Amino acid sequence: MDQKITIVTGAGGLIGSGIVRYLNDQGHTNLVLVDHLDHPHKVRHLQDKRYKELLPIQKLPTWLQGRESEIRAIFHLGACSDTLEQNENFLRENNTLYTQKLAEYCLEHGIRFIYASSAATYGNGERGFSDNHQLLEQLEPLNLYGKSKHSFDLWALKEGVLDQIVGLKYFNVFGPNESHKGRMASMVFKMVPVIQKEGVIRLFKSTEPDRFEDGGQCRDFIYLKDAVQMTCRFLDESRGGIFNIGMGKATTWNELAGAVFKALNKPIQIEYIEMPIKLRTQYQNYTCAEMNKYGPSFRVNYSIESAVDEYVNEYLIPSQVW
Repeated sequence: MDQKITIVTGAGGLIGSGIVRYLNDQGHTNLVLVDHLDHPHKVRHLQDKRYKELLPIQKLPTWLQGRESEIRAIFHLGACSDTLEQNENFLRENNTLYTQKLAEYCLEHGIRFIYASSAATYGNGERGFSDNHQLLEQLEPLNLYGKSKHSFDLWALKEGVLDQIVGLKYFNVFGPNESHKGRMASMVFKMVPVIQKEGVIRLFKSTEPDRFEDGGQCRDFIYLKDAVQMTCRFLDESRGGIFNIGMGKATTWNELAGAVFKALNKPIQIEYIEMPIKLRTQYQNYTCAEMNKYGPSFRVNYSIESAVDEYVNEYLIPSQVW
């Protein structure tokens, strides 16, 4: 199996490039990477990686033909991940239908298919954060990005193939190799230069003060290295279905900001500002992955504090990639 090809789409991105690094470290170099390298930092993410071939995304369908017996697995991480994207047709073509085509190819030829779903499919969280398939049809994503991911999950469920593939609902992944993400980069990435320059961080005031104090809104943040390790574990497993990828622990924005101040050896200084009205209807005040389904192999190596410290001091400040 080691001689067979593993394909990684979105290979220049945050999770994709992390998977390539992890596989390289495990001795896997027979990799075909797929991405549209439209940012110089994506190019940099792959400079020291070992792989067989690099393809633009539009050439993958043609490249696949006739190579069915050569391919071990496809990690499909390539997608538009902008939660504010408003072009529904683009998201349907790019995130939903393209994933369907790759899934159908893998199912037809017995190739392991592992794809990125998203915690954005859980919407405002009122229906919980369980990856139980029986609850899938009840979910109501808050934005078009989440809907595009949810649409594929529902397609796989209705086609009766969800247990034959692996869908991963990533919660808030942060870590090295995200400098290309712009407004979709993690808040850790965004906080560091602001603290260095101004010594203060501004967080949104609570829109539900009866439930959360200002800065007390919660997210399930998970470090890239933990998310990648959990993802790659499915390469050698046969089980399928949808699985959450998170810490299983909610961290407040105040706690996250405090960890960044500590990593920079700066005193904590937080100001609270009003949330823009256009964000209020699609803002999640609380996310926390249920991790029971992932199984007894679930564990994370990094706490929020240790993850932030490593990310800030070993990657962000010295401008290193993983």
